[in-house]
Order: sequence, then structure tokens, then C-alpha cells
Amino acid sequence: MKSLCLIFRVHQPVPLRRYRFFDIGADHNYYDDYTLEHRIKKLAEECYLPAIRLVLRQIHRFPGTMKVAFYLSGTAIDLFNRYTPEVTALFAELAATQQVEFLGGTWSHSLASLAGEEALSLQAEQHKSLIMDLTGQTPEVFLNPGLIYSDQIGALVAGMDYKGMITEGARHILGWKSPGFLYCNALQPRLKVIMRHYKLSEDLEYRFSDPAWSEFPLQADKYLGWILNGGQPAESVHLCLDLETLGHYHPASSGIFSFFDHLLFLASNAPEISLATPSEIISRHQPVSLINVPNPLSQAGEERDISLWNGNDLQSEAFNHLYELTSLVKTINDPRITSDWNALQDSDHFRYMSESEPAPALHHRPSPWNSPYEAFLNYMNILNDLTIRIKSIYSGPSPEETLLRIQTRLHDVEKELEKSKEELYHLRKRRKSR
Repeated sequence: MKSLCLIFRVHQPVPLRRYRFFDIGADHNYYDDYTLEHRIKKLAEECYLPAIRLVLRQIHRFPGTMKVAFYLSGTAIDLFNRYTPEVTALFAELAATQQVEFLGGTWSHSLASLAGEEALSLQAEQHKSLIMDLTGQTPEVFLNPGLIYSDQIGALVAGMDYKGMITEGARHILGWKSPGFLYCNALQPRLKVIMRHYKLSEDLEYRFSDPAWSEFPLQADKYLGWILNGGQPAESVHLCLDLETLGHYHPASSGIFSFFDHLLFLASNAPEISLATPSEIISRHQPVSLINVPNPLSQAGEERDISLWNGNDLQSEAFNHLYELTSLVKTINDPRITSDWNALQDSDHFRYMSESEPAPALHHRPSPWNSPYEAFLNYMNILNDLTIRIKSIYSGPSPEETLLRIQTRLHDVEKELEKSKEELYHLRKRRKSR
């Protein structure tokens, strides 16, 4: 029997306000709160509330059979708590059914995995703690923004006790292999790798309501047939898409809710397939081979690399400046500083600086800036202000103070050595006189 693994991602970036050079050092309010509140409430009405209720209805209709997984960024949960607590309550209700798995990731939907172990650990542990508090679950499977993954990133995730990680089933990585099987990390084979079926996922994410698409209008029974009778062999089919696909990317008038309602009904009843969470995929199937990904892979663009987030000099400068602050932020442990630093880690800020064409689904979240350069200047003004605040709080010694301490200590040691030499000389002299 084939397994169907359905994963929904939930994240919304915190929009930055227009922040001028002359605001640096004078104004620490970085966010466009009005736009943010309006957006979250609108999304809750058109997408989050009806989509979650749809899943809950199917779970109650098919207890023990209907399975699904969610990735919730820490940013998204924080925004729901602030503006739409009814959405948070519904996610808690989903968790209580014990038929929904909640995945691990980074608090800010960030690029911390590209910055190294310290930055990733801070983000991942904060996110894991939040998911445990909200759902009572300890996340076992990890999902990065844009499904970013490499051998090294997978090894870091394995070191944080995750059992699996989800990434893109890209052709240049898989070659002749199928995304419908389980693989394992090349450096830490205990970490299992689940590959997204990008065509089937993107059919729903951005082609569903396109009247120019040859399959328009798509019916649930036809789509389930594609899952069951795909061209490649498969033990399982892994769909990963934004929850905003339902009601936002495709409005209710497109029929997207009735499509998913019917699809979940059919999948819960079909004898040839069973719905499974990512952890169940890992426990149910054995890896068929190692998967070698020496360079970071993602779902973005034709190349399926990370150039959408870190492909030009603007992005590299902003990225390096941001993550140079990691140790200082960790040391001072100031809640407001940490909150602002987390907000600036959101991967969307780096996407806005890109000169590349985004992945098709990301067209649904266009940049609020007129150009990548404008996005970069605004971001760097805010980051420079945050840097000044961090350094004003940091109580550690400056390099000059450290050097002075070392010089003073060396001088004291030299005096102690001279004193010891003098005492040794007098001791030897007394012995000779005897």
C-alpha cells in the first residue's frame, strides 16, 4: 500500500517599516504594525480558519485514518497569539486529536542553517520549545525555509536529535531515482531524508486556478489518480505546500476548499493508499540509499539552489553582518534584542534583496520594495541600529581593555620571575657559604 504524506507550511514575515539613515540611534521601532495586523486578520478569515476547520472535520470523520503534518514558524505562532488567538486555539485542537504531527524548524523561518551550528541551535531550540508548549509534541522531523538542505546541514540537524528532514526532490540530485522513497543523510545516515514531489505539490500551489493550465479545472479524483499511478515507482508520495494555498493563493471561489475536502475524503477511503505523517513515513519505510547533497539545495528557481536568498553581494553583506552578532546576542540574553534579532533573520528579508526570479509559489508573497537595493538599504539601516544597541548593552571587555589586561599580567609575571631568580641566587649563595 502506498503512503501519502501531506505537509502544510505556515509562516508570515513581519514587514519592516521605512527606516531612514537618520533614524539610526534615535528610533528602535522597526515594524509596520498596521500592515501586519491587517494582513494576519485577513489571512485568518480567508485561509487559516476555514482551512484548519476543514482538516478538523475530516479528522473527526475518519478517526485514526486521516493524518496530516504542519510546520508552524515561531513568528507565525507569535502573530496568531497577538492578533488572532482563535487560530492558535484551532492548532491546539488539531494537536489534541493525535492525528496531526507538528514539525521542527527555525523560530524565524530563517537561514540560520547556512550560518553554522551556533546560530541554528539557538533558532531550532527556541522553536522546539514553543511547539512543545503549544502541542505537547517533541518535533522529530525538521523543515527549513524553502526546503533548504545539504549534507552538512543534515548532519547539524541530526546532532540536535531529529530523526528526519524534508527537502526538495530535485532532478539534479535524484537523477534516475524517485522522490517516492526514503533516503538518508550522507554524513549521518541515522537522519532520514524525505523528498518532496515538487510537480504534484506545485500543481496545487500555483497551477490549480490557472485557466491556461491544460488540466484546468482539476478534480480531486483525477489528482488522486496521479498520486496512485505516477510515472515513477514510489512507496510514498510527499506533498509539501503552504497552507495559504487554500483561500489565499487560490480564493474560495476557485473551488480549492471543496477540492481538498473531496481529496481528503477519497484518500481516507481508498484501499490502495494510506495517509501518513512524516514520522510514520520514517518508521514505516526503510531508506533505499544515501542521498549526496554537497551544496545547499532548495525548492527555488530552475537551479533549485539558495541563490534566491544568498546569491548576490547585497545578500551576502547583510547575511554576514547579521550572523556576526550571534555570540553577542546569546551572551547578553536581552529579550527585546533577541526578539528584534529573530525578526531580522526572517528569510523573506533576504529574498527581497534578490535579483533572481523567485520560485513560482513565492510570487504570492511579492516584495514590498521597489528594488533589491532599496530592500537592502532599509534592512541595513535597521541592522546597524540593532548593532549599536547590542554593543551598548554588551558588558564584556573591549579589545583595548583585553590587551591592557594581558600586558599588565605579563608585567606582573615578569616581576614575579625576577623575584624568584633573586631568591634562588641568595639560596645558592648561602649553601656555598656552608
